[in-house]
Parts: sequence; C-alpha cells; structure tokens
Amino acid sequence: MHPKVRKATLKDLPLLLEFEQGVIEAERPFDPTIKTEHITYYNLPELITSPKSEVFVVEIENEIVASGYAKIKSDRHYLKHKEQGYLGFMFVSEKHRGKQLNQLIINALLQWCKTRKVFEIRLDVYQDNTSAIKAYEKAGFKKHMINMRLDIETLEL
Repeated sequence: MHPKVRKATLKDLPLLLEFEQGVIEAERPFDPTIKTEHITYYNLPELITSPKSEVFVVEIENEIVASGYAKIKSDRHYLKHKEQGYLGFMFVSEKHRGKQLNQLIINALLQWCKTRKVFEIRLDVYQDNTSAIKAYEKAGFKKHMINMRLDIETLEL
C-alpha cells in the first residue's frame, strides 16, 4: 500500500459526491438540526476549480480513498490575520480508516495554505465526534471556541 496524495479534478466528482454523502451520514448522529432528506454540503466543482480553494484526495492502487479541502476565506477585521484557511470535507472510506490517511490530507492542505501565505487554519468538528477531535489534535489543532445552540420550540418561557 503506497498512498498517493494529489489534487482532485472534475473527473473525480462522481466519487467525491459519494464521499460528501458519507460525511453527511457520519455527522447526522451528532447534529439533530440536519435535514433528514437528501442534502449536500459543498459546491465541489467550485472548490476544485477556484483559485481560493483546493481539494486533495488520497489514492491507493488508483482508487480514491480519502478527501479534504482547504478554502481561503477573509477573516474578521479585528483579528491579527486578514485571511484564514478553512478545512473541510475530511473523509476516509471505511475500509481505509486507521491508516493515517487523514493526516496525509491535512498535511497537503496545510502546505497548500502555507504556500499562499495563509497561516491561520480553522475547521469545525462536532463536540461529540471524539475520534475526529483526536485526529485533529494529533495534527496540532487545539480547541478554540465553543458554538452553543438551544432549540426553544418546546421550551416554556
């Protein structure tokens, strides 16, 4: 097994759309606000073709087995940095999990951001997704902020 990291192309789109559904299904148990019908998260063609983003995949024996993207976003005016690299679409096919492939994707994404002089990197992860949190912490990420929610539909006020 010799994993190869490369930039995604539009030819990869059918499989990447399947990966997107895998991400959504993995996240549904953590988020009761996600719709139950078929949804999409990403504009993958744009992420693949935009100069402000890049999608990377890992191939093993010519089979795409992992993905992730980085997108350069303007940040808030009061922060020290003007832009951030936002990471998302982290997915590893089930039979290839536990092989450090997510780390290969993260390294490629971080290098891509660094070559564009974007040094502030962010991502979102569900609080209860402990395996993802461990993987991101292993890559050097630290918890920074907590996003809180409250559903008041049945709450008596």
